[in-house]
Amino acid sequence: MITITLISFLGPKGTFTHEAASMIGDELIPYCTIPAVLESVANDETPYGVVPIENSIEGPVGVTLDSLAHKFDLKIFKEIIIPINQNLIVNPGSTMDDIEDVYSHQQAIAQCQEFISKNRIQPHYAISTANAAKNIIGDKSKAAIGNAKAAELYGLEILKPNIQDMDNNETRFIVVSNCDHEPTGRDKTSIIFSIYEDRPGELYNILGIFQKNNINLTKIESRPSKKGLGRYLFFIDFNGHKDDELIQDIIDEIDENTYFLKVLGSYPEF
Repeated sequence: MITITLISFLGPKGTFTHEAASMIGDELIPYCTIPAVLESVANDETPYGVVPIENSIEGPVGVTLDSLAHKFDLKIFKEIIIPINQNLIVNPGSTMDDIEDVYSHQQAIAQCQEFISKNRIQPHYAISTANAAKNIIGDKSKAAIGNAKAAELYGLEILKPNIQDMDNNETRFIVVSNCDHEPTGRDKTSIIFSIYEDRPGELYNILGIFQKNNINLTKIESRPSKKGLGRYLFFIDFNGHKDDELIQDIIDEIDENTYFLKVLGSYPEF
């Protein structure tokens, strides 16, 4: 994978986003929220940014989808998919009998419900897995859930590894930019659109455009449009690059039959 020089990411250091950004970046700059990362790219503070967009267990990251739809005109330049191994992180010398409370990001807490319930530990939300690890330092009655990088950064230990409820836990991250990625021959394209509410079967008709052209959909997701109940935006990923003649024809046909269409970018499939 090509290394990018400067990249912003959802921090702080020690998060899974940090781990993903480390795969492609030399100089990494943490930001405290997803919109802040996207804004850093939109304002040319950094040429690229990394944020999570979906998890195989917990589903989409709504703030990322909403920000791309409503707030920022950025392009998805790459995608990164990493396995999520959640660990119970403690102060050195702590045992399970010591632990009364556990802290982590809400998605990490949700991914480890069985372990938390079985061990009768009180869960608490933190702004990130790394922040949770940092905030338990010095208190043996508290634990955090996070990755090995967080434990290493803050001088903590992993008491119980791989405590997530399901083994097939993966998170997909996107690298955003102000520019498009050139075609590679193994690309996917992401779009957002909304349909006319007064036309029955409109979503069926849009999906039929892909079927008749034999183009595979790799994802379809709906989000509230924020314009009233019953009004939705649809996020679709599909094989092909927007510069391909067939894909361009498909995008043009969708544009003619939807109320709103936004192309989020074409990029290499991870």
